[in-house]
Amino acid sequence: MRLLHSLTRTHASFDDPNLVSHAGLVPVMALAQRAGLGDLVAGHVRPGGECGVNPHLKVACLVAGMAAGADSIDDMDLLRHGAMSTLFGGVRAPSTLGSHLRCYTWGNVGQLEKAGREFLIALAGRAPLLPGAGTLAFIDIDSMQKRVYGHNKQGARFGHTKIQGKSLLVRGLNALAATISTPIAAPVIAATRLRGGNAASARGAASLATRAVATARDCGCTGTIVVRLDSAFYNAAVTGAVRRAGARFSVTVPMNASIRAAIAAIGEDAWTAIKYPRAIWDDQLGAWISDAEVAEAEYTAFASRKGQAVTARLIVRRVRDLNKQADAGQGELFPVWRYHAVFTDSPFELVQAEGQHRDHAVVEQLFADVTSGPMAHLPSGVFAANAAWLSLAAMAHNLLRAAGALASLPFAKARAATIRRDLIAIAARTARHGRGHITLHLPEGWHREHEWLNLFGAACGPPAAAA
Repeated sequence: MRLLHSLTRTHASFDDPNLVSHAGLVPVMALAQRAGLGDLVAGHVRPGGECGVNPHLKVACLVAGMAAGADSIDDMDLLRHGAMSTLFGGVRAPSTLGSHLRCYTWGNVGQLEKAGREFLIALAGRAPLLPGAGTLAFIDIDSMQKRVYGHNKQGARFGHTKIQGKSLLVRGLNALAATISTPIAAPVIAATRLRGGNAASARGAASLATRAVATARDCGCTGTIVVRLDSAFYNAAVTGAVRRAGARFSVTVPMNASIRAAIAAIGEDAWTAIKYPRAIWDDQLGAWISDAEVAEAEYTAFASRKGQAVTARLIVRRVRDLNKQADAGQGELFPVWRYHAVFTDSPFELVQAEGQHRDHAVVEQLFADVTSGPMAHLPSGVFAANAAWLSLAAMAHNLLRAAGALASLPFAKARAATIRRDLIAIAARTARHGRGHITLHLPEGWHREHEWLNLFGAACGPPAAAA
């Protein structure tokens, strides 16, 4: 690829008032409007002070900016260029939006989270967000330590996180999130909560799980719901809350004396080889020849807590610990195994239940998705403002996921960065014609033209060109 003109004859100027750089915001925000984003915010969110007025306009601006790729308050200026004022009304300056966030209290954040949950329910009714939810859905709960650098950040503390498999202390804020997904659908965010950086992972997880299960039911998850958690959430309060909400739980178990004793009691004939990296299928035996096996036993957890004991399945996966000195000629005298245990009341058979629990890692992909977008920063020094920013990031993520689902099947599971690049960050020229009619002229030969038109047709009605 090369320039067709010499550099001395190539010029540029920012002088066209009819151009926009993010034409995909038109169908995306039309979808948000039809899902009632403004009405939900106006009905629930009531921040005080002079800067708390018109939250339905300012929240919509923040969600639109995040959907377009803004990861700080200053980035919201991308909503004010070219013909954006022709396409959208009520756009506010970044300074106004920042002042609005800083006037939020913790109660206002709760109101915003309620509006976000109802917004997700409305999106699920307008887009195929959770196909297969009538049969099986998963709720994944996990926390993320978000590093911050400002010395005046409220709530910033040192907490544990893993970077490249190593546990490190990182100064930041802790975000707790619950996601909803199905075996054939990408996760959406059902509930969020921002906490101090030194908060224990399980703090507030029981109430968050109850809220997430209720939201999943309202989104159409009428079948079995399995709540998946890692070992930090292994306690009686969380499992009890999941059961009271009418869902199943699947939680990783930390290795302690009682768990080791339960594993030791499993007979050698109870282990079943599973499909795992380097596994080979044997046609004659009709089984996998693998270095990983699974077995299960009945186990009673939290027996020391009066009235809170839970009896369910203990599913154990053991993986062959390969001899690192084998290449040097040092063979092994006996096999050595590493054990990973899961405590669950899942109704599925052994191999399927164990494989489903391993898919809990999908929540890490979602964290990576939002971290590469609006959660790249926690932009304010005020804790409640950052908590509101987290809730808004969840709304923007769910909105992009609904837009992708309306565009095409591949986009229904694409990363948010892909949706922004292919469906939102498209240059267009606006042209008025007739009385009140406007046409967006987009680039000829755009490689995602059909998907964009699918989204536009679903969100705004038939495209003008088709009429």
